Amino acid sequence: MINSFFEELSTEIHNGINERGHPFRFITMATVGNETTARLRTVVLREVSDDLRLTIYTDSRTEKMKHIADNNQVSFLLYHPEKMLQLKVEGTAEIATNTDRLQTTWQNIQPNSRKDYITQTSPGNSIKNPDHVEYVKDKNYFTIIDITPSKIEYLKLKRPNHIRALFIKMDKSWNGEFLVP
Repeated sequence: MINSFFEELSTEIHNGINERGHPFRFITMATVGNETTARLRTVVLREVSDDLRLTIYTDSRTEKMKHIADNNQVSFLLYHPEKMLQLKVEGTAEIATNTDRLQTTWQNIQPNSRKDYITQTSPGNSIKNPDHVEYVKDKNYFTIIDITPSKIEYLKLKRPNHIRALFIKMDKSWNGEFLVP
């Protein structure tokens, strides 16, 4: 019985990249680094592998990159409002270093979207006017982050009973148990 819930969450995560407008396309990512406060931000889910490795893109100069360098344990919150489904994913972030993969992915990014990775000044710095951001032409700060999940918590809000389950990855398989909602 519990396997059907894992199949549902896996399908929904994959739908985040396969279905236009799916709520799992934009997800909340948390990092900690050496600080005591978790930092949250919305990221775009770009790829999902068969084994549920999640991939996002970012500028290499962002705070999340500094946090991951200090502490590569990250978490995500995904919420589907129509299905009342919440997923909490915990995992290990790894910065992609394969230059062929980075170059191929960069070439496939739409030119108007590349500006997110070529600002003159690092993301998060103060500017006087958002219409006057300067861009570099000869380089980019494009980075791929892969997250290998180790835990996924499933919560479905429904009547008469909410359903909550925890899935933990052991070796290459997922083991699940139901939790009190």
